[in-house]
Amino acid sequence: MFIIDYRGPYDWAWMCGFLRHRTVEGVEIINDDSLQRVMAIGDARGLATIHIAGNNQLHVTLSDGLLPVADEALARLRGWLDLETDPQPIIDTLGELAAPIPGLRLPGCVDPFEQMIRAVLGQLVSVAMAAKLTGKLVQAYGEPLDDEPGWRCFPDAQILASARWEALKALGMSKMRADAIINLAQLCLDGQLMLSRPENVEQGIKALMKLPGIGRWTASYFALRGWQSPDVFLPDDYAIKLRFPGMTPAQIRRYAERWSPWRSYALLHIWYNHGWQPDQLIAK
Repeated sequence: MFIIDYRGPYDWAWMCGFLRHRTVEGVEIINDDSLQRVMAIGDARGLATIHIAGNNQLHVTLSDGLLPVADEALARLRGWLDLETDPQPIIDTLGELAAPIPGLRLPGCVDPFEQMIRAVLGQLVSVAMAAKLTGKLVQAYGEPLDDEPGWRCFPDAQILASARWEALKALGMSKMRADAIINLAQLCLDGQLMLSRPENVEQGIKALMKLPGIGRWTASYFALRGWQSPDVFLPDDYAIKLRFPGMTPAQIRRYAERWSPWRSYALLHIWYNHGWQPDQLIAK
């Protein structure tokens, strides 16, 4: 067993709820006090189990297949759950916006390629539908995890690059989405997919938007979770526009500048703080 320490406050109920609503069958199980998910690191495959122990500690168990890459596995788990962040500067910057959930953290990912595919599958559908469609993809293309019945690895770029769009479309996605997944997988194999956070995140988002099937929302959402960028805002997001009635996306973007460099956290607080309303000051 491994022990991971982190700084509080940390709202585990919120984090587990966020991840549970996006659970992909066969890849992860999220409960109120524990998290399990399959991890693939190089040739290593295995299951990571996290127990919330209290006292700002997590107890982590890695199956035998992950022990040779334990350091990398633990680092990825820390990123997935945003455990390296000191929440106090965020709370100070966001002020009243952060007050209802001061322990909110930014959900990341354990594999940026997986998160990119999940972002594509989440376009213009509900969270539940995106999770269901992703589960179908895993069942069709994910390799079973040795010695762990019922668990599968998320399909890697090599597998998805060789998929046929007709087969992906049969799972319930559009041809455009199927083509986008195949293209992203091939770019990943060629080393041309930007999976690490660039120095200039906004330029990185614009570069992603040039790829077939990747719009601003998808690129920005991937920057939020795949790159775990702390200062991304989605002024074109449908739910965000509803929270800023009478304001254009450009005005919303300027309004959100007050929360820099923690606009990603502000975005999450606005999504989940249903009583919050902007004041009447519209940034010029």
